[in-house]
Amino acid sequence: MFSSIFGPTRSEIWHQLECQIGGRIVERGFWNGGEALVARVQNWTVTLDEYAQTMLVNTTPVVITHTRMRAPFGNPSRFRFVIHRTGLLDELGKLFGMQDVEVGEPEFDRSFILQSNDPSKVRMLFGSAELRALVQRQANIHLSIVDDEGWFGERYHPDVNVLVFDVAESIDDTARLKGLFDIFAETLDSLSRMNVGTRIYR
Repeated sequence: MFSSIFGPTRSEIWHQLECQIGGRIVERGFWNGGEALVARVQNWTVTLDEYAQTMLVNTTPVVITHTRMRAPFGNPSRFRFVIHRTGLLDELGKLFGMQDVEVGEPEFDRSFILQSNDPSKVRMLFGSAELRALVQRQANIHLSIVDDEGWFGERYHPDVNVLVFDVAESIDDTARLKGLFDIFAETLDSLSRMNVGTRIYR
């Protein structure tokens, strides 16, 4: 009843996604972040979860829910990139020399800020029309490679890094979440074909 009035709950959405991608929902306990959806994407393990962040707005604490997806992979080359949609502050930043790698596709280059410690490799990665199309379908995206999962997350060998998607919203669209898994599959597979990331990790 409540689902029909207010739309599907997060639990219902995740169970729909679980069936589509062949994943499994695991209960990690309250202190470990609650539920997570874990799936194999080709030869990698991808974890979807949510976490809460408290921010002060005019001295009032406001709790903001983040949707996060992550996948560890072998990365001995230490390749890094971050991509997100272009905002007003980014336009100002570019005037002062902020890095923005262009891939040669005008619409994509206008819509996204792309930064990397290896511009040639990141151009090769986003030279994939399929990956660009998947990214463009996301209304809000922040995708990057980081060292580990942060202060309270898992730590890895120095040659292992984590592909992370993290946005400050609770995503209640099954198709959009499925699109994120597709982005991870395409990105990890492309990194493997580029000999940047290893194909199998845990």
